[in-house]
Amino acid sequence: MANGPMDRRAFGEQPFRPNGSVTDQSTEYTGRYVVLLDPSNQESGLNALRSSADIASVERVRGTEAANVAELLERPDVSVLFEDLNAAVVEVRPEQRHALVTTAEAEPSIIAAEPERMVYALPITAPQQAPTEFFPAFRSDEDVVARHTRAEIAAGQGPSWIEDTWTWGLQAIRADLSSLTGRGVKIAVLDTGVDTDHPDFAGRIEATESFVPGETVEDGHGHGTHCIGTAAGPAGPGQGPRYGVAPEAQILAAKVLSNAGSGTDGQILAGMAWAVAHGARVISMSLGARVRPGELFPQTYEILARRTLERGTVIVAAAGNDSHRPQDIWPVSRPANCPSILAVAALDKAIAPTFFSNAGINGQGGEINIAAPGWQVYSAAPGGGYKHQSGTSMATPHVAGVLALLAQANPNASAADLMAGLKSGAFPLTQPLRDVGAGLLQAP
Repeated sequence: MANGPMDRRAFGEQPFRPNGSVTDQSTEYTGRYVVLLDPSNQESGLNALRSSADIASVERVRGTEAANVAELLERPDVSVLFEDLNAAVVEVRPEQRHALVTTAEAEPSIIAAEPERMVYALPITAPQQAPTEFFPAFRSDEDVVARHTRAEIAAGQGPSWIEDTWTWGLQAIRADLSSLTGRGVKIAVLDTGVDTDHPDFAGRIEATESFVPGETVEDGHGHGTHCIGTAAGPAGPGQGPRYGVAPEAQILAAKVLSNAGSGTDGQILAGMAWAVAHGARVISMSLGARVRPGELFPQTYEILARRTLERGTVIVAAAGNDSHRPQDIWPVSRPANCPSILAVAALDKAIAPTFFSNAGINGQGGEINIAAPGWQVYSAAPGGGYKHQSGTSMATPHVAGVLALLAQANPNASAADLMAGLKSGAFPLTQPLRDVGAGLLQAP
């Protein structure tokens, strides 16, 4: 942890509730600010910040430059400007914070300024209770299976799954019936890194970068490797059923969360800028922070999401795992609660919302957009192995993979077109929109 006026919080200290949500809201802030500047008047915004908040040193990051960004973000004497996104992570002494906020409100070249917060991986740490209902197994040719599955879903039931060849999640989203592979499409996964030596990823990882000080991109947590596997695992894995949605997509792995599973908004921003500069069509973020009922979405993430959409990149994020249904339901986490970011809910094997999946109860951007398999999902693990995990984190890369398939099928589509196509292609479910959005994710 860097020493300095911000009293930066050490990674991994944040306490968790048994179901994986953050308990201590008062210590989620780092002391820095994320500031968005008017692209047409960036220098005026920087000058206003320098004069009001006594910001002396600004380091500029351009394009794919990222070699020393992690260290720059930790330095208490430096603010970092990501020029491609016109966004800065600003160091501000406590006595200058009021001046910065006042300046941001009055200066037209400053679009938004918000306190930087901690962000977390979203695993499930509660006992992984099995669904209370099971249904008779069936197996025939794939078309018959697909028809039966949809009939049962429409009737409010769900199938049992035989996973000899395909994971249940890939069957549920019809990836087993798609001829698309994601070839030529880049998926960026912002997470805890990746096992670069995993044999299933050989020749598939185009670029990696760590934005966590003192840690390489190697995944000491497991969360990132698992998510990358679901989004872009191979057609023929070394062991078990196929688990990757887009087996020929190119992988961009950005480590924005530490091996303890935590990071900062600034690290996420750095990963976003790096991914966009590398030409990612999809950014998958199985991470977030809990929000309270009635809390508005963060302006900084929303504006950044709009800017990435304009550059052809769709952002998809996990809705969060704070709920314990049916009694305790929490709103969609940030940054998934932004209108321009796709929020993904988790479904169990009965094609019903998992007990932990958050819901669209805040509105104003905090809606669930789509639902995907997020229960006992089989995918890659560090050390060349495999494991099952549950969470909206596991649902999210299913969506990222399908977006890559859509981008392959429609190479000239805008990011807005890809988002619209994803939602219009979903299979409607009987559960409330607040829980499942457009419905069950479907591969084209």
